[in-house]
Amino acid sequence: MTAIVALGAGRMGRGIAHAFAYSGHEVTILDFKERAEPEALLTEAHAEIAENLQFLAGLGVLDASAIPAVLDRIELAPYAEAETVLAAAEYIFEGVTETMDAKADALGRASALAPAAILASTTSTMLSTELAEHTARPENFLNAHFLNPAYLIPLVEVSPSAQTSEEVIARFTALLESIGKVPVRCNASPGYIVPRLQAGAMNEAARMVEEGVATPEDIDKAVRTGFGIRYATMGFVEFTDYGGVDILYHAGNYLAEKLDPRFAPPQIVADKMQAGDLGLKTGKGFYDFSEMDADAYRRDKLATFIGLLQHMDLMPKAGG
Repeated sequence: MTAIVALGAGRMGRGIAHAFAYSGHEVTILDFKERAEPEALLTEAHAEIAENLQFLAGLGVLDASAIPAVLDRIELAPYAEAETVLAAAEYIFEGVTETMDAKADALGRASALAPAAILASTTSTMLSTELAEHTARPENFLNAHFLNPAYLIPLVEVSPSAQTSEEVIARFTALLESIGKVPVRCNASPGYIVPRLQAGAMNEAARMVEEGVATPEDIDKAVRTGFGIRYATMGFVEFTDYGGVDILYHAGNYLAEKLDPRFAPPQIVADKMQAGDLGLKTGKGFYDFSEMDADAYRRDKLATFIGLLQHMDLMPKAGG
């Protein structure tokens, strides 16, 4: 059995421990800080995981009778046991306080105590290239950004540094996939993928409220019933190709003129316009559709879209 350690007993450590224990792994939540009452935080962590499992059982996601077995797979270890726990670790997920000082301290000590383990930070803001400098073996280090709640959201943004071993990346990705996670790889860049997209969309929503374009309620209704469903079916880049790169090009330039230069399309969009690579309708855009059955592709996307609409009770109402 793979030895997995959630380093830190906060929200992220609890979510990661839940995810692995639920999938059959034994996990240790290690509190990596000396405390006057070492059991208090660990007891709280265990209680929160139990509560989340009960919630899932209440929704019919799992049988309540399975909860004790999941909880039995989670060990709780105070700081005093750190050396023993980390010496046996194969994978360590660091989830301490989101400050460079705290991360640097925890990663340095953990990598010294577990030199053979694959060590992953779970920061949502700091770069793997910066954090790797604080580890004893940077070839064994990468960042794994889970989205909260970590036990539910499939996505994990895996961000290695230039020093991370490809073999380590492959092993780590396989581990995530084995528990049903969907890892995506991204270079060390501020905001990774989702937080960067999120920041742009959320700031724009706030600007629309500020400018009086619409109420918060109507903006959120538009996201829930249109924007969100559309991009759950296709990602941003795929949707650009589906509708046409030229549509983004012209729309972006219009918004840049009428609203703000920040809406201007990036150079890569202008380059594709110049080359005539407009997406699905020309056979190539950001994706290559040249050997794809375009009609079958469209039908598949619409079927997925309709399935989401039906699930959310948002399909158009039939008359008569």
